[in-house]
Amino acid sequence: MAPMTDHPGEQPAQDPVKLIAIRDTPLSVDEILRAVGDDAAGGTALFVGTVRNHDGGADVDELGYSCHPSAEDEMRRIAEKVVVDFPVRALAAAHRVGDLRVGDLAVVVGVSCAHRGEAFEACRKLIDDIKHEVPIWKHQRFSDGTEEWVGV
Repeated sequence: MAPMTDHPGEQPAQDPVKLIAIRDTPLSVDEILRAVGDDAAGGTALFVGTVRNHDGGADVDELGYSCHPSAEDEMRRIAEKVVVDFPVRALAAAHRVGDLRVGDLAVVVGVSCAHRGEAFEACRKLIDDIKHEVPIWKHQRFSDGTEEWVGV
């Protein structure tokens, strides 16, 4: 029997970046999960970022996301780096822009790999780099009438 590393399912997939999107419409966890489905994947990791009702000790009523025109290209660049650094079978990421309310989905990313550990690590790297490197800005509006920009 050949070593597992020789099996095609143990190798990175061809064209594993399945979906990269910035949208002004509601996001779908199911869409991302479908996009990263792969018969050779034994592990799929998802991260779902939602609008929370507080930040820095203040109550958040709503927020708005805006982005630079290059934001989607930057997300793709990050995704392509993740698939070079990890044995990714499939990867997908979507970020919302526009006005959102508490509980709305702001970002959904998913990664599938042959093994769960790789999927967790790749998913964490994907979301961390999106949050740190993609030019997306958050405008928070607080219950006390104040507001702030984050990431600008």
